[in-house]
Amino acid sequence: MMGKVFVFLADGFEEIEGLTVVDMLRRAEIPTVTVSIGSSRNIIGAHRIEVEADIMFHEVLEAEGAMYVLPGGMPGTLHLKDHEGLGKLLQKAYKNEKYLAAICAAPTVFEKYGFLEGRKATSYPAMEEELKSADYQTDKVVVDGKIITSRGMGTAIDFAAKLVEIIKGTKEKDELLKSIVYGE
Repeated sequence: MMGKVFVFLADGFEEIEGLTVVDMLRRAEIPTVTVSIGSSRNIIGAHRIEVEADIMFHEVLEAEGAMYVLPGGMPGTLHLKDHEGLGKLLQKAYKNEKYLAAICAAPTVFEKYGFLEGRKATSYPAMEEELKSADYQTDKVVVDGKIITSRGMGTAIDFAAKLVEIIKGTKEKDELLKSIVYGE
């Protein structure tokens, strides 16, 4: 798969979910770009950890995107859900069969746009009722077509590993997990 992975950050995002994905994808040498959907590149996470995004939302070049990732957290997920430009970008990406990934509360953004209808999906347990159109699962990571969902902070490494596997293959995923001493 060619193209970049865009990770969208909003004030109140769950830091572990967003940054674990960025860290692991970059370790796997996958071009990964953090995108602020706020008014500045500086984003304050749900636990008051400040990070500087690589680019602002208006700088996203749609043609470069191969995968779009939404971390959860509150109120970060609500900001993602309310961002009109992001909604349009995700709908176009869905139509063009790009990979869409979300963890924790963020699968509710996919629900809003009808991406989960009849698909297997998961989320943070408290969000289950919001995924009305999905065939709800309780696995750590659920892949249905080009939609990848995961449950929360505790599944962030598994989620990121699945993204690496999708982009680069099982061998690379296994090597990465071994290098970070995961699951031993």
